[in-house]
Amino acid sequence: MMKLDTVEIATNSPEQKQPYNELGLKDDEYARIKEILGRRPTSSELAMYSVMWSEHCSYKSSKIHLKQFGEKAVKSDALLVGIGENAGVVDIGQGYAVTFKIESHNHPSFIEPYQGAATGVGGIVRDILTMGARPIAVMDPLRFGLADAPDTRRVLPGVVAGIGGYGNCLGLPNIGGEIVFDETYAGNPLVNALCVGVMKHSDIKLAKAAGAGNLVVLYGAKTGGDGIGGVSVLASETFGSAGPAKRPSVQVGDPFAEKVLIECSLEIFAEDLVVGIQDLGGAGLSCATSELASAGTGGMQVYLERVPLRDDSLTPEEILMSESQERMCAIVEPTKINRFLAICKKWDVSATVIGEVTDGDRLRITWNNELIVEVPPRTVAHEGPVYNRPIQKPDYQDRIVSEKVSVPLPTDLDEIRSAILKLISSPNIADKSWVTSQYDKYVQGNTVLAQPEDSGLLRIDEVTHLGVAVSTDANARWSYLDPYEGAKLALAESCRNIATTGAKPLAVTNCLNFGSPEDAGVMWQFSETVRGLADACLELGLPITGGNVSFYNQTGAVAILPTPIIGVLGVIQDVRARTPMGFTKAGMDIYLLGREEFTLTGSEWAYLHNQRGGAAPRADLNHEARLVEVLLAGQELFNSAHDLSMGGLAASIVEAILKNGVGASIELSSTSEALFSETPGRVLVAIDPKNADALAKLSNSKTINCKKIGVTGGSELNINNAIKISIADLSKSHTEVFPKLFGNSERANRISA
Repeated sequence: MMKLDTVEIATNSPEQKQPYNELGLKDDEYARIKEILGRRPTSSELAMYSVMWSEHCSYKSSKIHLKQFGEKAVKSDALLVGIGENAGVVDIGQGYAVTFKIESHNHPSFIEPYQGAATGVGGIVRDILTMGARPIAVMDPLRFGLADAPDTRRVLPGVVAGIGGYGNCLGLPNIGGEIVFDETYAGNPLVNALCVGVMKHSDIKLAKAAGAGNLVVLYGAKTGGDGIGGVSVLASETFGSAGPAKRPSVQVGDPFAEKVLIECSLEIFAEDLVVGIQDLGGAGLSCATSELASAGTGGMQVYLERVPLRDDSLTPEEILMSESQERMCAIVEPTKINRFLAICKKWDVSATVIGEVTDGDRLRITWNNELIVEVPPRTVAHEGPVYNRPIQKPDYQDRIVSEKVSVPLPTDLDEIRSAILKLISSPNIADKSWVTSQYDKYVQGNTVLAQPEDSGLLRIDEVTHLGVAVSTDANARWSYLDPYEGAKLALAESCRNIATTGAKPLAVTNCLNFGSPEDAGVMWQFSETVRGLADACLELGLPITGGNVSFYNQTGAVAILPTPIIGVLGVIQDVRARTPMGFTKAGMDIYLLGREEFTLTGSEWAYLHNQRGGAAPRADLNHEARLVEVLLAGQELFNSAHDLSMGGLAASIVEAILKNGVGASIELSSTSEALFSETPGRVLVAIDPKNADALAKLSNSKTINCKKIGVTGGSELNINNAIKISIADLSKSHTEVFPKLFGNSERANRISA
């Protein structure tokens, strides 16, 4: 048995070699730890610093750029809690506050798709819970390698099953997300998870350990050997062609334990029994103790031997690094501890007092009365390394942007008909019901709109019908060509998706997925993305409430496309007035609102012809704001509204037709260009003909182009009375893709754990 490495031993054995490189620490980082402590770290301290100073936990390569979100911050009366806490909180009126956040669980989901995705959902749900909110919905923006690639057939079904299995068991509706395929995501799938929660203003909780003498309570599941160094280490390295060099075990989730933990925590919060609260996610107990102490008065004593274990063979270092799921850490006043423990007992949730807040300035952890950790908590949690990584515009950039987009467009009638069917049957555009049918959209009974609508919409108050809408968006092809514009365009699209439902955009979260920060070209992509998002939020007047950075999404020298997933939350005063995306009845006039230029760069049609080059479109945020104003002011005019994005008008009108089986006849000049262009800043709407003058007047007042292109009705898509495709043929092409690709896969490796 290895001898316990105490602070005394560390002080007296300065030359003892330690495996800091194996734990992901660089030589200079290890030297800095020794400088901070005035001695070498104990093995337990080394474990804590290694996970907390990992890229995933410390943001050491991104901090210097993320400062822009504060420097360019929007002054918003709606923002109640901003960047720095577990999740941001915004005021939506009527005494309600909503918290929402998105995070990544990319690398674990490649190693073990089911558990990686499931515990990604569990982690983001606990982030929302720690703010004092009841989680009410989840979303999942996903990216995979080519749809027909063998490894995609392994990863996608497992990821989908993990998301559905965990979320369904929690009783949380899955109201939206995306699935996009591209070869650069092979070996590096993106599994981003978003959660929304609701509370009253007075219910907000923060992650801080204040008040000397207050107790540190660990409650929830027991600590096991799963996920030791999991996301903190695994998400902080580039995969080699043979897979990751470090393969810590992926966390194992138990959604039923989390459901009980949620209800137990909410009852504890309702009785105001905690001073501070933190979930145990990435870096486990190392993170929870150091962050709580750092954000509070700074002193904490923890008795590590008190931690309830599933595996008695775990060493102190492993206990500190374990990322076992369904655990929380609370700061409780001594006068309230009995009631706290009684509620935990009622819910059959394990709860143990493992320490107390002190009036010192050190986090001290003992093991059977032996001091194994004595550190300034801020140096662990908030004062890790800050790297100003080299930044250089990649060599490819100017070359690909200067390329001429020479995508063949169909010309005769049969070619155009075939092209439409080809486009809507491409995996990126095709119907995703095979996936979404595995998710419960309507549990809890407050889902108003869900996939495949432009945004998910939830009722918050059953009396006033106040609601919120949430959308996530990214166009990585545009970000690849111009990451600055790509970020602005992604935010604009997400705002449009909120506004088409009738909700007003209110706040922004983000999950920034990139390759290795040690690549100067990747850091250029990242820095330009952050600059673009900060500038766009400032121009649109939207606060950023928080987010996540995921680096090292790279296999060998091949990085993923820069993929900033932008989430926007909006508010609607009455969900009964929401606008659906699909045509609802015959006899409605169809209009195209917004920009009119022709853009094939970065389009799905160009991608289908193996073209990635050309100059990305420029975001016109003033136009986007005016378009949102039209959508909100004219909400009563619209029978339906659908954003034009991937696939352009061809995809959007087919989706609007297929939603309710209502056909359309349209008239287009320059037919192919009109159908396949992906110019941003456009919306397809249907109105009663009697409202034509009102729509024209409103559009003119906001200087938004408004053009009638057809009418709804019939059982086909009729273009220029020359190209006719039946709803049955459209549906067949659109809906058969995913069942053919994945229907025979182990529909989930769902019991893979």
